[in-house]
Amino acid sequence: MKYFLIAGEASGDLLGASLMEGIIAKDPQAEFNFWGGDEMSKKSAGLLQHYRDIAIMGFVEVLMKIRTIKANLEQCKKQITNYQPDVLILIDFPGFNMRMAEFAKKSGIKTCYYIAPKIWAWNEKRGFKLEKYIDLLLLIFPFEIEYFKKWKVNSLYIGNPLFNQTQAFIPDPKFKEKNKLNQKPIIGLLPGSRKQEIKRMLPKMVLLAAKYPQYQFIIAGSPGLTADFYTSYLSENVRLIFHATRDILAHSEAALVCSGTASLETAFMKVPHVVAYAAQPLTYLIASRFVKVKYASIMNLSFDREAVKELIQHHFTLENLQLEFEAILPGGSKRQKLLADYDLLHKHFSKKNASEVGAEAIIKMFNA
Repeated sequence: MKYFLIAGEASGDLLGASLMEGIIAKDPQAEFNFWGGDEMSKKSAGLLQHYRDIAIMGFVEVLMKIRTIKANLEQCKKQITNYQPDVLILIDFPGFNMRMAEFAKKSGIKTCYYIAPKIWAWNEKRGFKLEKYIDLLLLIFPFEIEYFKKWKVNSLYIGNPLFNQTQAFIPDPKFKEKNKLNQKPIIGLLPGSRKQEIKRMLPKMVLLAAKYPQYQFIIAGSPGLTADFYTSYLSENVRLIFHATRDILAHSEAALVCSGTASLETAFMKVPHVVAYAAQPLTYLIASRFVKVKYASIMNLSFDREAVKELIQHHFTLENLQLEFEAILPGGSKRQKLLADYDLLHKHFSKKNASEVGAEAIIKMFNA
């Protein structure tokens, strides 16, 4: 079979690579064209567009780049038309991918959405488009099972590939030695994957690090950026390491994490952390009028309570960050409860191999 995949950010690249691995295991003759990144490229040839050149986040930022986005859409449409895949697999990235779903469906190309658009959080009207343009919707969060029953879309809960990956991960015992780290305890810094969000998140994280010389703070570098981008943030106790996020987390006493997939990954790895996020002010103002959920973190949404602390927008101050950071350090007031909640979170997620289940469902449905 011929597969065309579209992932528009680092997390989608990681999940797309996992799905590709599952597809190849069940369809050794699989052929791929895709928009993605380095992780997907490790699984197969066929990269047409790297996500680092298309990732745009926020209402205001999108408006400023509208001509570029339109050009990307037209380019992708032509590539899909020329390739004529058996199935178009859309990975998260809904602003772009919902448009591609409509195009594909009208062009007679079968569609699968992997990582459902978070319509339970905002823009619920996209549910009608899912019904109209998506042939198979693969769900990765347990609470989505009940939610998507209200929509006339063929959906299947397959488990969570990130959960599978973190549970299978074996930390490198020589991680500190290989990266020439000292023996001070490590604090992980995961400030996001896009330039604009990192520029809003990392300065406060670095200011906090300056207050704790007894720790070494390690930034998990985004694979879509270069080391030069981070130079101004580095110091004696703030280091930068690429391609080692899980090793950084595995060796960390605690972490400061940008809201998103990284927060869930940190929770799966049971690292006490604080979730933070700050958007461009106008973007936040617009988004706040549409978002329907109480929490940004999937862990908190799963529990319907704030298990991991969220510092969002104006709450993301250095004072608040330090207060919550102190609470999750060894001996801190919130650490033990948070660790217990991580154990509870694990019980919410299926242990079946999500990538294999998803691949099997795709091949079974779309194999002409």
